[in-house]
Amino acid sequence: MILYKSLGDKLEQIKEKPFKLERDIQNLFEQNLPLIMGLELVKSEFTIKSKRIDTLAYDPQSKAFVIIEYKRDRNASVVDQGFTYLSLMLQNKADFILEYNEGLEKTLARDSVDWSQTRVVFVSTDFTENQKEATNFKDLAIELWEFKRFENGTVTISPIRKTKSAESIKPITQTNTELKEVTNEIKVYTEEDLLRGKSEEVIELYEKFKSSILNLADGIEVRPQKFYIAFKIGNNNVCDFEIQKNGLKLTINIKRGNLDDPKNITRDISSVGHLGNGDYEVKVADDKNLEYIMSLVKQAI
Repeated sequence: MILYKSLGDKLEQIKEKPFKLERDIQNLFEQNLPLIMGLELVKSEFTIKSKRIDTLAYDPQSKAFVIIEYKRDRNASVVDQGFTYLSLMLQNKADFILEYNEGLEKTLARDSVDWSQTRVVFVSTDFTENQKEATNFKDLAIELWEFKRFENGTVTISPIRKTKSAESIKPITQTNTELKEVTNEIKVYTEEDLLRGKSEEVIELYEKFKSSILNLADGIEVRPQKFYIAFKIGNNNVCDFEIQKNGLKLTINIKRGNLDDPKNITRDISSVGHLGNGDYEVKVADDKNLEYIMSLVKQAI
């Protein structure tokens, strides 16, 4: 990405300002974890079993721990290191729970953590094509995030997304006992997982709503979760879909009292338990209110 500053009728290129130390990247990232990734910082420089984890974080949305590593060595194997950390966490669950409870002075029960949603994130100013290709598996719980700083104080954060043609990593890991154990316990969900077994009518209805939401604004991304499919801009949920037998359940991420719904088709779910994010829900069985529902979703952008 090349950035420019507008000076009247002329453009001036904004040059990248490289980080001198890996620790500089880590400090800036950790100080802004809630904004960047929606995570809680549990511990910086967490050591367990002679292994040092740069950043240990917790995702309250997926109820899972996230390990973050910062890289300046462009030749390191992120897959090997990622599997090492995933295995380390799964084999020492109690230690991670203890660190969370003592560090944040909260009570997190072991059974309340969804260990299947554990993931490792590598942060670097740049990744090689080999590193990107090595992590391009739809069910690999290893993510790459590019993080750059520029001379005018601008920072860009770009998660490297899996390609639509990404295959499963499980056939590769089945011959290695340790890797097999990791991939069998950890699950990365896809749209296909949540749509599997649903009728053609429901799938077609979801695709219509998906297309309409993606056209509401630039930068909206589809992020499948364990129980629903989230639509996000950056780290902020716009809305979430639960795929049901006879239709869709749409949750709009707007706080109670802030949604303008003159037709009154949404339900206030602020005081009841629900899976998606936000205080308003609408059940969808067809597309007759598609345009109106989009006007509601747009208010969450």
